[in-house]
Amino acid sequence: MRRIGNFTAFFGADDVFSNWHPCRFSYHDVDFTCVEQFMMYAKAKLFSDEGSAEKILASRDPMTQKMIGRKVAGFDLRIWEKKRESIVFVGCREKFAQNPGLRSVLLATAPTELVEASPYDLIWSIGLGERDPRITDRSQWRGKNLLGITLMRVRDALSTH
Repeated sequence: MRRIGNFTAFFGADDVFSNWHPCRFSYHDVDFTCVEQFMMYAKAKLFSDEGSAEKILASRDPMTQKMIGRKVAGFDLRIWEKKRESIVFVGCREKFAQNPGLRSVLLATAPTELVEASPYDLIWSIGLGERDPRITDRSQWRGKNLLGITLMRVRDALSTH
């Protein structure tokens, strides 16, 4: 994580804000090892692909979980686009609510804007690396920053409790 002006940029599994960061949490009596696993499991369940859901739960590697999630049977992009942010919100909320140390780190970022600084991801990230000088100019962002936006919503929700 790197503070740049009024932005907190993050990227990579070592960063606590990454969906790949290892952490344990449970939701509806199902145990997860990271938000990526939660997200891909929820994706498989959304499209009633129980086989993929089981494989995702059995895996401890976020890359493998993502690869299984990319092959979910019955996947419909329009449905996924309507549900993905609320799914990731729940996963992130549970991650930070159930891990007090991580929650403290998240709350300490207020009031900065959280941005996933991945040059490769144009959906969950801003599509720029953390050392890119364009990072502080929202008009230069190539991506939607859905993960940063979701994490700020989680931060707001947890700061009221």
